[in-house]
Amino acid sequence: MSSADASMRAYYAARAPYYDAVYDKPERQDDIAFLKRHIPSRLENRSVIEVACGTGFWSQFIAPVASSLVATDDTAEPLEFARLRPGTQSVLFAQADAYALPFRLGRFNGAFAGLWLSHVPITRRQEFVASLHALLLPASRVVLIDNSEVQCQELPIVERDADGNGYQHRPLRDGSVHRVLKNFPSERELQTMVAKFALRSSHTAPENFWLVEYELA
Repeated sequence: MSSADASMRAYYAARAPYYDAVYDKPERQDDIAFLKRHIPSRLENRSVIEVACGTGFWSQFIAPVASSLVATDDTAEPLEFARLRPGTQSVLFAQADAYALPFRLGRFNGAFAGLWLSHVPITRRQEFVASLHALLLPASRVVLIDNSEVQCQELPIVERDADGNGYQHRPLRDGSVHRVLKNFPSERELQTMVAKFALRSSHTAPENFWLVEYELA
């Protein structure tokens, strides 16, 4: 595990008890309402693998409409909160590395990752995509969402590394400050990332988020 991976785990483990506060921000409510409707509608009746589910905020909306849902995260603490979500009794929650998703999880025809890709180093994007696609059947639908650069008004990028990855310094309620990798891929970067796999793809940009959907060839 790299030092960056270890730092990310420590940050999200400490933040797990109040992670949902990010979804309560008043300026995000219109976008959140749209995503609560849209994401489940795109994964309805599909067997779904969710990557980096965190505290299960999105899992609780996908689970009631999916034929099955396996929700994974690399950090144990958020998963404890995810398991308490209403309507997720049938969900299999599993601790798993997003860059090496185990085949024992099964095969799926739907996939979702929320607020995860921005934490993937630029040089590891294809590694993540390959790990995810290895579990997906042909014609699977993939839905990815993440923060738009509007977030930088509150949490600016304060440094960049040699690969171009951005970093924010994020304070927690205990007074600690964490160096968190945070990228904001452009629409072109996102389309390029999936172009050779996707039969069709789309990009939507509400004010506070971006959303990419594609279907595997």
